[in-house]
Amino acid sequence: MDTARSRWIALTVLCIGTLMTILDETIVNVALPVMREELGFSQGGVSWVINAYLLAYGGLLIFAGRLGDLIGHKNVLLLGVSLFTISSVVAGFSQNAPTLVAARFGQGAGAALVTAVTLAIIVMMFQEPVEQTRAIGFYSFTFAGGGALGLIAGGVLMELTTWHWLFFINLPIGVISVILGWKLLPSGKGLGLSAGLDVSGAALLVSSVSLLVYGIVNAEHNGWTGSTLAYLVGAVVLMTAFVIRQKKAKAPLFNLKILSDRDVAGANIVQFLVSGGLYGSFFVATLYLQQVLGYTPMEMALAFLPLTVITALGSIAISPYLTGKLGERVGLIIGLAIFLAGALFLARTPLEATYMMDVLPSMFLLGLGIGLCLPPIMSLAMSTASEDEVGVISGLTNSTGQVGGALLVAIVASAAGSVTASRMDGGTNEREAVNAGLMYGSLALAGALVVAMVVAAFVIRRRPAETPADGAPAKDAVHVA
Repeated sequence: MDTARSRWIALTVLCIGTLMTILDETIVNVALPVMREELGFSQGGVSWVINAYLLAYGGLLIFAGRLGDLIGHKNVLLLGVSLFTISSVVAGFSQNAPTLVAARFGQGAGAALVTAVTLAIIVMMFQEPVEQTRAIGFYSFTFAGGGALGLIAGGVLMELTTWHWLFFINLPIGVISVILGWKLLPSGKGLGLSAGLDVSGAALLVSSVSLLVYGIVNAEHNGWTGSTLAYLVGAVVLMTAFVIRQKKAKAPLFNLKILSDRDVAGANIVQFLVSGGLYGSFFVATLYLQQVLGYTPMEMALAFLPLTVITALGSIAISPYLTGKLGERVGLIIGLAIFLAGALFLARTPLEATYMMDVLPSMFLLGLGIGLCLPPIMSLAMSTASEDEVGVISGLTNSTGQVGGALLVAIVASAAGSVTASRMDGGTNEREAVNAGLMYGSLALAGALVVAMVVAAFVIRRRPAETPADGAPAKDAVHVA
């Protein structure tokens, strides 16, 4: 990995592997009705095709990041890609509901292993500030654009083939990623398990985050009832026990001092809210296009295409330019303002709409806002990472995004569902009632983005990139621009 060219080829491999895992968060959405009918799911049970993935993914991210620090980030990534690929094949061949749900859980676990260490590998490979900023921009597009690409790919594949190919498509991607990753990625050995793996802390953390994610997805379908609140309280109790354990452990799984830095703490809070806005806006836009405007899966896929293109432009080209000229904080605030404008435009949701006047502007604003937000968030979140904890910090950043996405979607779904039910009880027809509910869901997203702007403005510091006087990257920390 001595040449710039080999590093960028390796980055491409990393992004392809990450894209494969991100796609599977949304690619199956359009196929859920068909899966329910063919595999015998109940009406509520089919949601576990999504929930099993989210539960494993969200619960294992921080643990997977720490595991990467101990046994090597490359080893964890290749293990994750292999597990994800094998689970995808099992999912594609599934003949009944339990097999598919188990395979989706395996996919989620593999995705956690991949995602947790990818950002860590990137900041280790690209330690020169300008290169690192560009590399994080590419990764950010993969992370942000993958959800939209999942909707596009799902719509196209369901139009041309069967739902089985939503999973089989991962086989060639996974095999190629493992082969190229083995040859091209840096072979860091990690600290070794002798450095200490806090098994008790890991059990508490995984249990806490998994219970939190389960409570959130339960709320999305069953409301904020007594059972949902019990899950959330249980998650808080387990997380409290985890914090106490980390303070006493000789070799803690997660160094709590990481969050004492304002930039890192602020970036993770913003990541939580922005990821919620990302997945929440996809949720609202998908339902609006399908249930209000009557788009087919293929039409919906094409409608999201401009969002994906502008997200790529924002994260790869515009965001690095803004960061270089204005710094991460100002660039982030500009991105949040554009993202907020997109959420507010989406809240218009007119019953009689044209694509050019009513749909495309919101797609443009949402895509540009997302593209401008994620690179500075990730740079700031990794800004204090030393080599012996870069994996766990990478896992934390992705974990906050995953939990934020699940929570905001649950809140949006609850708000939209409540308004829809109230309007229908009052005699409004279903289409108009759904439209009103989605409007309030979009306003909830806008509120979350306003909070993110406040955090970015008053918690995150405005500071120049810290570069040693001789221009070389620091030896005791991973330099993040």
